[in-house]
Amino acid sequence: MQDGAPPAIVEKLSCAWRQGSPSPGLGHLTHNPQVAGNALFVPGEIALLLDPDGKRFLVRLAERDSLHHHRGAVHHADVIGQPEGCRVRSSQGRFFTALRPRLLDFVLDMPRRSGIVYPKDAAHLLAWADIAPGQRVLEAGVGSGALTLALLRAVGERGLVMGYELRADFIELTLANVHAFAGVQAGNLLLRERDIYTGIVDTDLDRVVLDLPEPWRVLPHLPGTLRSGGWVAAYTPSIIQASQFVDAVRLTRQYVQLETHEVLLRGWHIQGLAVRPEHDMFGHTGFLSVARLICEPA
Repeated sequence: MQDGAPPAIVEKLSCAWRQGSPSPGLGHLTHNPQVAGNALFVPGEIALLLDPDGKRFLVRLAERDSLHHHRGAVHHADVIGQPEGCRVRSSQGRFFTALRPRLLDFVLDMPRRSGIVYPKDAAHLLAWADIAPGQRVLEAGVGSGALTLALLRAVGERGLVMGYELRADFIELTLANVHAFAGVQAGNLLLRERDIYTGIVDTDLDRVVLDLPEPWRVLPHLPGTLRSGGWVAAYTPSIIQASQFVDAVRLTRQYVQLETHEVLLRGWHIQGLAVRPEHDMFGHTGFLSVARLICEPA
């Protein structure tokens, strides 16, 4: 987490933390070469070290620290000051590759106190809810911040992600994880300690993303806050929850393009003539339901 407590903005209906303001000088969760922070490795940033077998290790670089591995110690000092993609020797002379982690590398290893929206589901949500740069996106139930990170990258520096979360410890953890991955403040994030079931205080929303036990309870609050043509997406672990949400959406007669999906991800082993599915696959993690608000009941 960033040094010191985040600035607090006390409101009548909520307590919000805003990480700075949108600015090209702040981090926006991308490794595009035009964004500051993609030069040589520096102390304090997170690096991904790949061992000779391709196994991944996330480390926070510090001059006097080392990654202790059965194929030798890798000294952080040998990585610091080097470009991304460099190869460094361990104390046993074995080569390790130093890279900056993908978002999914970080998300799968970051600290968490709750279940997360896995990368396969987050990627699907970004496509089916059509999350795009410049949008104002409301996320309810930020948890540990896995989906928050994906949304921040999608909306870009001119967009804004507003998170509603009941638990202050989850807000602090999300801020810590966002800051750990970005390395600097994220200027396109606003977090509110608030129960979305009681109402929405933000307006002119382009998208609403719900990771809640009862997402259908939010539907009455969307007209007037979510713009006409905007998408609502609900991520639910059980098909019973997905079914209840879909039924509630249909009852309003104010939504079109209603769909529910489940994403199953299977890798393949390809090496010479040995071509087969991997033994392990990413099976069920959740259901995604999306729908689009229209001006008046159909």
